[in-house]
Amino acid sequence: FAYDRDPLAVRMAGDNAARAGLEGLIDFRVAEIARLPDAPAPTGLVAVNPPYGERMGDVTALESTYAELGRRLREGYRGWEAAVFTGNPPLGRKLGIAARRTHRMMNGPIECRLLRLRIVPEAFDVPRAPGTLPVFDREAARARPGSAMFANRLRKNLANLAAWARRERVSCYRVYDADMPEYAFAIDLYQSAPEGGERWLYVQEYAPPATVDRDRARARRQEALVVLPDVFGLPENRIHLRVRRPQKGTAQYEKLDERREFHVVDEAGLKFEVNFTDYLDTGLFLDHRLTRQRLGGLAAGKRFLNLFCYTASASVHAAAGGAASTLSLDLSRTYLEWARRNFTLNGFDAARHELRQVDCLGWLAEDDGERFDLVFLDPPTFSNSKRMTDEFDVGRDQVRLIELAMQRLAPGGLLVFSTNFRRFQLDESLRARYDVQDISAATIPKDYARDPKIHRCYEIRERTVAGS
Repeated sequence: FAYDRDPLAVRMAGDNAARAGLEGLIDFRVAEIARLPDAPAPTGLVAVNPPYGERMGDVTALESTYAELGRRLREGYRGWEAAVFTGNPPLGRKLGIAARRTHRMMNGPIECRLLRLRIVPEAFDVPRAPGTLPVFDREAARARPGSAMFANRLRKNLANLAAWARRERVSCYRVYDADMPEYAFAIDLYQSAPEGGERWLYVQEYAPPATVDRDRARARRQEALVVLPDVFGLPENRIHLRVRRPQKGTAQYEKLDERREFHVVDEAGLKFEVNFTDYLDTGLFLDHRLTRQRLGGLAAGKRFLNLFCYTASASVHAAAGGAASTLSLDLSRTYLEWARRNFTLNGFDAARHELRQVDCLGWLAEDDGERFDLVFLDPPTFSNSKRMTDEFDVGRDQVRLIELAMQRLAPGGLLVFSTNFRRFQLDESLRARYDVQDISAATIPKDYARDPKIHRCYEIRERTVAGS
């Protein structure tokens, strides 16, 4: 049985079958997805290569096409298997059926995925609000041994870290980070105050590789998620779930939703807005907690520059530390508006704390003569934004970037350079030219001790001439 919405395509396919000697063996019909007939047998295979926006169809409009295909498969083809070939994997999630296997393939120059599905109820992803917990059989998941094992690990971690957090007045921290490899999650607790106040849980699932059985991965996910409300004493509407997949370019900063639900949390007595639904990251990188506090302690009376500032949380710390002025640069208007709200939340005068929307690399290269006593440089690992003049790779371009940033220092100034690129190695030519101190270990908080490669951090100064 073969279907297409285009009568001409169906007629041509019939002619091709006849030339191949298959006339009468294939039932060709014109049909829209919404009118796809029910399965002609109890079991079988549905193979489909829907459009994916490269040559035809708007990607936004195609979301409804994939959703409609998923609906017809769930309603009319239970017990069957399906193979969906797409060059736009995010659209595949609109099917509402979890893929048990995926295979990377090429369609000419287009990287595609072959999604293999079992059309059975336990694989159905019931539509839900972005970021919320999925619908599944809670009692069945809770009854499995893995659920209790995971809950015990969480309680142990929480008991250990909660005492430390109260003692150090830490409000937002990581509770779990794939401690048990089969439960691949990062779980962060956000609070509006060190003690009391509102609390939220931000759960990031590391997407399993294609080699992992999808059914087993789904079962482990359910075992983990079902215990979170009890362990943390939170209702499900305060638990937010995201799936982390390898990101390319600026994908990690792209908007995922439009709910604009912001919450205010505490860090060292300062207030910051976070968002658990619209972006992959919340607006506050918790692994940089000590780095921000360090900058605040160094900022008194200094002119502070924050490059690639994101939501400018480091600039707010510098302002709180008594910086004479701060300048925060980023390419994103959205994040600069977010940064402005962070300054307002903490009562800082906008006249002394400037925000500029610029391409940081281009701004550094122009060198308009502005000089700073303290510079914070935390660039993206990679960027190919169309609004930037050049493609950027922190491993490849570190020497040029750091040299440009060092030129912005006033005499006696300090550059604090940080990167989350796990394979980063500082170029030896920089060590030879500048006074470099690796402060990575001193900036890794206790809640990230299991993952010391989360970031690298360096203090870089001009070398002093002996006797001067």
